[in-house]
Amino acid sequence: MPYEPRFHVVLHQPEIPQNTGNIGRTCVAVDARLWLVRPLGFQLDEHHVRRAGLDYWQHLDLHVVDNWDELVTQHAPPSRFWYFSKLADRTLWDIPFALGDTLVFGSESQGLPDTLRSLYPERFVTLPMSAQVRSLNLANTVAAGLYEAWRQCRLDRPS
Repeated sequence: MPYEPRFHVVLHQPEIPQNTGNIGRTCVAVDARLWLVRPLGFQLDEHHVRRAGLDYWQHLDLHVVDNWDELVTQHAPPSRFWYFSKLADRTLWDIPFALGDTLVFGSESQGLPDTLRSLYPERFVTLPMSAQVRSLNLANTVAAGLYEAWRQCRLDRPS
C-alpha cells in the first residue's frame, strides 16, 4: 500500500528560509507532506532552513515543483485545497477538514495570487485576529491550520 500523508501543506513561493524550516518540522510532527512551489527566496540547502528544521529535516516528506500547474498535475485536483489568506471571509473554525486535505499558504510578503482567489473563492479561509495585527508569521499560521485539521480529524486519539 503506498504511503499517504495525513495532510499536505503547500507553500507558494516562500521567501524566508527560517519559516520554511519551521514549517518542515511541523509537517514532520503531524505527518504532512510539504510542497514548495518555485520560485523560492532561498536555496533548500541553505543553513537557515536546516537549522530551523533541526534534525527533523531528514524525515520531511518534501516535494518541490516549478509552478502551480505542476503541483496540480503531481498532487491532485484542487477540490480539497484550503487557501489561507488574511483577506478571506471564512475563518479556520468554519472549515470541515478531512484526512488528505491540502492547506495552501502564500509567500510572506505577497500572500497568494489573486488568480487563485478568483478560481476558488469559497475555499479561502483566514485565522481570526485583532485589528492591531496586520498578519501572523507564516510558520505560526501553518501550525495553527495543521493542528486544527489534526484536532477535527481526532488524530489525538489512539486507533
